[in-house]
Amino acid sequence: MTAQPPSWPSKPPAHGSVVLRAFTEDDVHLALEMGEDPYIPLIGSLPAHPNPHQALEWIERQQGRLAEGKGFSFAIADAGTGTALGGIGLWLSSLPAGRATAGYSVSPKHRGRGVASSALRALTAFAWTIPALHRVELHIEPWNTGSRKVAEAAGYQREGLLRSHQEIGGTRRDMLLYAAIRP
Repeated sequence: MTAQPPSWPSKPPAHGSVVLRAFTEDDVHLALEMGEDPYIPLIGSLPAHPNPHQALEWIERQQGRLAEGKGFSFAIADAGTGTALGGIGLWLSSLPAGRATAGYSVSPKHRGRGVASSALRALTAFAWTIPALHRVELHIEPWNTGSRKVAEAAGYQREGLLRSHQEIGGTRRDMLLYAAIRP
């Protein structure tokens, strides 16, 4: 028997003051904000200093991730206002092996308030609703203290260093491996 492919959640995952929801055209402001960060464009498909058209194209790519079979791309939104504060994804290329990877980024103006760790907790709880999934991994550059703190606050454990693991901005980079396993 083959596993059913995951589907979009009927109830948006939430934790604390954030909710994870689908990206909408109203989130162009978020893409514009995140595109001004010097690091975010290096790790994803958002161009640096995007114009409004490029920001909308990025949102459209996020909306298509599940249909493409890549996984889930959620906007991290304020639970009270619905305003997008960042993005988080659960990537399923290794689902047949019981693994997924996660990634997150928060607009610079919303950092330092627990947004990312709350979003990662919500995403991880959602991940465990996928029966075939037993492990969620994060790859974090060793210098990224903020992201390491997010992972640890969300219950992820550091497992080791992956040397020259991936290319970012044209340079091979070491990555710390953090993981959460199904309770």
